[in-house]
Amino acid sequence: MKRLFVTTAVLEVGAGLALAAFPSPAAMLLIGAPLTTPAALILARVGGTGLLSLGVACWLARNDAYSGAARALVAAILLYNVGVGVVVANAAIGMQPVRVVLWMVVVVHAAMAGWCVRQLVRKPGGGRV
Repeated sequence: MKRLFVTTAVLEVGAGLALAAFPSPAAMLLIGAPLTTPAALILARVGGTGLLSLGVACWLARNDAYSGAARALVAAILLYNVGVGVVVANAAIGMQPVRVVLWMVVVVHAAMAGWCVRQLVRKPGGGRV
């Protein structure tokens, strides 16, 4: 689980910092449109802060791979990755012109969700996956 936690920490801290510090440019990269209302900027920064929190939790759990709390964190990461994958895929399906970066986000979240499932189905303390 250590590699999963470290990978998640790096990805989510990076995304969280981008959304919290530079919400409009981050949105421009993802969806091709800036965030122009105060409400959109606030929500992006709140989301960025949430991603920072997830990343920090993963970083701090990286050496505690098989506790109940670590498995619960993996379940939360799984829920997050599935949720984001569905939301972004839904957005990408209706977006014109097609945003390749959105589909890349969907693929990354699907892969991360699969990795979480692998970690959850293996026996605690079992061999490396």
